[in-house]
Amino acid sequence: MAQRKNAKTHKKEAKTTPAESKNGKRTEGGGGGDAGGGPKYSMFTWFVVLALLGVWSSVAVVYFDIVDYDSVIGKLTAYDTDGDGDFDVEDAKVLLGLKQAERPEEGDSPDESTVLESDLPSASDDEVSGSQDVESEIQAAVPLPLLVDDDFVPDHPRGDSGHPYEDEADTIDSTGVLVEEPPPQESEVESGKYLTSSKVTQEAVGEAEKQSEPPAEPEPQSETSTKTEKQAEDQLKEKAKKKKPKLLNKFDKTIKAEIDAAEKLRKKGKLEEALRAFEVLVQKYPQSPRARYGRAQAEDDLADKLRSNDMLQKAINSYREAAELPDVTSDLLKAALKRRAERQQFLGRIRGCLATLQKLVQIFPEDISLKNDLGVGHLLLGDNKGAKKVYEEVLAVAPGNGFAKVHYGFILKAENKIAESISYLKEGLESGEPGTDDGRFYFHLGDALQRVGDSSAYHWYELGHKRGHFASVWQRSLYNVDGLKAQPWWTPKETGYTDLVKTLERNWKTIRDEALAVMDQNTGLFLPEEENLREKGEWGQYTLWQQGRKAGNACQGVPKTCSLLERYTEATGCKRGQIKFSVMQPGTHVWPHTGPTNCRLRMHLGLVIPKQGCRIRCTNQTREWEEGKVLIFDDSFEHEVWQDAESFRLIFIVDVWHPELTSHQRQTLSSI
Repeated sequence: MAQRKNAKTHKKEAKTTPAESKNGKRTEGGGGGDAGGGPKYSMFTWFVVLALLGVWSSVAVVYFDIVDYDSVIGKLTAYDTDGDGDFDVEDAKVLLGLKQAERPEEGDSPDESTVLESDLPSASDDEVSGSQDVESEIQAAVPLPLLVDDDFVPDHPRGDSGHPYEDEADTIDSTGVLVEEPPPQESEVESGKYLTSSKVTQEAVGEAEKQSEPPAEPEPQSETSTKTEKQAEDQLKEKAKKKKPKLLNKFDKTIKAEIDAAEKLRKKGKLEEALRAFEVLVQKYPQSPRARYGRAQAEDDLADKLRSNDMLQKAINSYREAAELPDVTSDLLKAALKRRAERQQFLGRIRGCLATLQKLVQIFPEDISLKNDLGVGHLLLGDNKGAKKVYEEVLAVAPGNGFAKVHYGFILKAENKIAESISYLKEGLESGEPGTDDGRFYFHLGDALQRVGDSSAYHWYELGHKRGHFASVWQRSLYNVDGLKAQPWWTPKETGYTDLVKTLERNWKTIRDEALAVMDQNTGLFLPEEENLREKGEWGQYTLWQQGRKAGNACQGVPKTCSLLERYTEATGCKRGQIKFSVMQPGTHVWPHTGPTNCRLRMHLGLVIPKQGCRIRCTNQTREWEEGKVLIFDDSFEHEVWQDAESFRLIFIVDVWHPELTSHQRQTLSSI
């Protein structure tokens, strides 16, 4: 058996092994020059073998989860340049420089807003999170005061050049209904947009982004300029962050979700629901300043909606309650009292407004803007002396404060310190600070320059016109109705008041004789002009009607004249004018000036006119009076008077409504 097995073994070993030829086909026998006669493989064969090994290795790796492919893909997303969430061929092209990266627009994906907000200043670290941050939306600034617009004009009893602040706050009517106020500019928050960063911050960042945007054809920038831009942007962000009001104390942060829910109702204009929600919060958390402040705001908004003075008074009281609670934050305290002062001013509670402002200044003595507002409060009361003291204190610590300068300059001019007032008015306007771009300051600066003979006055009038304060360089009235025909001189036919003109001219001697009789009997009835319009001389006036009403018992001295005018309501009912006699003595010069409104025209009936030396200029046209004749001009245009005759000049002045005003406008326009 053993031999047989061995025989088989030998037989097997003797078997010829097939060999592979160069073309890959097997051949019988040893072939070739190898002494051992073993198998041979080409390079192609090895390539195939290695390829097969690679395939099976990959299958094994995936099947047995040897490699964590998710972690690998996660790392590759760092090179995701097109924002589609993975690394693909397009991303590789960008990395190789074959294509420029394309990022999605801001807000394209839900996560994008989160990334952007992280760059903006956020609330303090200890602030409670988990609810939408609407606190940063609150606007605490309360500008005081604003010039009333065309449809809301305060009484101006002094006629042509009365106190620019006098009676502007007297906006409550006899019916107890909330009268019109220029509507506040609607913010993004008020229009229903709820954001997660403060509006101040967004405006600052937006401005910084505008500044950092490259021009259409960018030029190479140095490293220094790039750093400067970045520093400016950082400063804007930091400044905005500092301005963000902190209205929540520690307790209010624990109920922030409930406060935000009520605040959202207010922002969406659901004022009744918001007020109820805040009232519930006040009852539930009576120690919460923020809840009371929210109630005050809801009452404030509802007062505007309902045109209710009673509701507005509730808001004023609620602002006070919020400010008086313990643990109120300084920002909420300031916001509540400033808004309270503004609403007190609106209701004509000027003394109460002044008291609130004084309290603010006591609490925040370093806040210059509050002192400036206090100065305005004194001006609203006609207390120029008190205002002057306040602005002197401001300028002592902040000599470059433009707001204080223009107001201090105005006060100096009112004291007839004309030359001294000019530098303050000019520097204040040139500062461009908030509250300085006001037509009244352009008006008074130009007037002061004219009085010292400086022709640059018209440069400032032109600037005032370009800023929208004046209808033109010549027409500089401040209380106007838009769209009325504007020309310096008028004919009776153009006014449509030909019947009134004929009555005046036919009866001019009767009117003259009554005026002369009053002058002879008691010259004290002719009161000196008190509007500081004269450079020199004597100018007296005897007023019959003022602001659409008879002036006391004045008509008793000239009954026929008053009887002639009774039926002409365009004159007697003109709430923005006067009817009066005017006597001017020789040697009188009246400075160039303008009336306060474009809503009236002025008629001059000549009664006693010297042959030479009396003339009136309106714009660039000069005319003379004639006895028994009526001159008509629009005194909202610059006019000037000279009396260089040897005897007095006597005229009768009759103001009438501008003929293009509607009956409704004549009834509703406020008095001046």
